[in-house]
Amino acid sequence: MYKGRSITLKHLLIDGSKCIGLQFSTDRVIEALADNLPNLRWSDTFGMYFIPHNKNNLSLIFNTFRGEAWINGNFFFAERTLTSDNADIDVEWFRKRKLKDGHRPCPEEYLLKLELKRYSNNTVKAYVQCFEAFINYYANFDPIDINENEIRMYLQKLIQEGKSSSYVNQAINSIKFFYEMVHGMPNRFYTIERPRKETKLPKVLSKQEVMEIIGNTNNLKHKCIVALLYSSGLRRNELLNLKVTDVDSKRMMVCVRHAKGNKDRFTVLSKGLLKDLKIYYREYRPKEFLFEGAKGGRYSATSVLNIIDSAAKRARIHRKVSPHMLRHSFATHLLENGTDIRHIQLLLGHNSTKTTEIYTHVANRSFMNIKDLLT
Repeated sequence: MYKGRSITLKHLLIDGSKCIGLQFSTDRVIEALADNLPNLRWSDTFGMYFIPHNKNNLSLIFNTFRGEAWINGNFFFAERTLTSDNADIDVEWFRKRKLKDGHRPCPEEYLLKLELKRYSNNTVKAYVQCFEAFINYYANFDPIDINENEIRMYLQKLIQEGKSSSYVNQAINSIKFFYEMVHGMPNRFYTIERPRKETKLPKVLSKQEVMEIIGNTNNLKHKCIVALLYSSGLRRNELLNLKVTDVDSKRMMVCVRHAKGNKDRFTVLSKGLLKDLKIYYREYRPKEFLFEGAKGGRYSATSVLNIIDSAAKRARIHRKVSPHMLRHSFATHLLENGTDIRHIQLLLGHNSTKTTEIYTHVANRSFMNIKDLLT
């Protein structure tokens, strides 16, 4: 199909501007096609052609050379860095699970690549479930032979079924992972349209409601779990992965390891909570994880949900309360108290303040100076 032709993409910085470098052996077909690219120029310094780096040009490269040359993006598309500190993932469960009759399992090479890339357990689970739904929809097809139109038809089906934009995007990611990461076809489906991201405001609790929930927990352990989720702005998995040594009482900080995106960060530790944590430690004596089950080992995610749900009901809060609502409330209350949004971003572990800015839409401080039109 490609007749031995290939083009290697490179990141170039020329005169302070980001560019896409096209490295290939002399070939009349490639050169003739390349002439159709906008603003194509030659660099003597790098010994290759280049065009400005933007999404449209990157898509245009794949469309221009489709069927005529293999696009090698191994040097262009960033790989996830592996270190000795990467969190362990567990894909063995997917291999050992019992499947329904006729259910097509995720290919072994897909699982192996997920292991090598060291995606988080949550991402692994989402990718496997989404990709299995896809290949079972096309049960009579070899996945490698499914084309872009058939993928679009599948995505259209998901949208017609009322699947959320988040789910559809996750499905696209899982499908792209198979073709681009497992089978080495970089950005084969670069032009697949993604649904617009939904903008939903975070659900938050008032400070009084949070204190009522904490006050209605069953015991000291449950109290510490709820209080730590709120006062440190932790995700549920971050709380469950905390080790005893991650609580730094001298610096009044909590170290969150292998958080979302496999990043470490520090967040604040409440002085009032520290007193309870010391009493909790003397009473329960956790060995490894800060919160452990009755038989040791990591505390269960379901138990955390049940603790919060039960305490909220006893506090007579008539809406569903989740661990993430406590994290949203942490960020919102800090913003209302005048904490700089950049500091909140760091405490939450967001890559950008743009993500954190969503809390400005629910913080009371944003509306304090607006005149009451009925007075």
